[in-house]
Amino acid sequence: MHILTRRLAALAFVLLAPAAHAQGALVFAASSLKEALDEVAGSFAAGRAGRVDVSYAASSVLARQITRGAPADIFISADTDWVDYVEQQGAVVAGSRRNLLANELVLVAPAASEVKLKLVHGIDLASSLGKGRLAMADPQAVPAGKYGKAALTAMGAWKGVEGRVAAAENVRAALALVARGEAPLGIVYRTDALAEKGVRIVDTFPAASHPPIVYPVVVLRRSSTPVATAFAGYLATPEARAIFERHGFRAP
Repeated sequence: MHILTRRLAALAFVLLAPAAHAQGALVFAASSLKEALDEVAGSFAAGRAGRVDVSYAASSVLARQITRGAPADIFISADTDWVDYVEQQGAVVAGSRRNLLANELVLVAPAASEVKLKLVHGIDLASSLGKGRLAMADPQAVPAGKYGKAALTAMGAWKGVEGRVAAAENVRAALALVARGEAPLGIVYRTDALAEKGVRIVDTFPAASHPPIVYPVVVLRRSSTPVATAFAGYLATPEARAIFERHGFRAP
């Protein structure tokens, strides 16, 4: 069912692309960028000719859609691996890649939860789950899940929880499980936690416990437009940077 859904989504992007490009540019972006990038796109459109439409999903899903023909103009991933993958397929405009943003990884609980934990080496995270599960993005493919698995492995906690993971299709889906109280703990980006009033941050994972969380941006060869090129440049302006920082992102 998931494979069919993703193929239908890719087909939908292909069919809708002409309408999107007639008005401006189509951006594929990691789910964790939602609030910030919506505001950045709105700010760009308000002051310039050309509309920017953004489609959000897990970076892994978007990268595969791009290589299967989905005509996006810009790709912003939550890790370097999936941009590497798209580049290797020859889909990227040479010289357009740069690291746009950085983020942090946090452990969250429902807002009403009173659990207290310090993320230190040897932590017994499993006992804090009770009968529940640990919500996180798919650790096999989705960047937030891969960062989470790396952090827990480095801290000696992965083996204790790997059989109790509620693997979500993207980081926002994992966040929703915690916000709804369906999971007692979850691993998400700091910016996700700041965007959701239904959760609170329990602690921040040590930066050294996982690879740096970097968001690369690239312009794509298949269907890039003048508006896309202008928007890619706008992402690096002080105006856009201020919006991203207000939502909790940092410079890489």
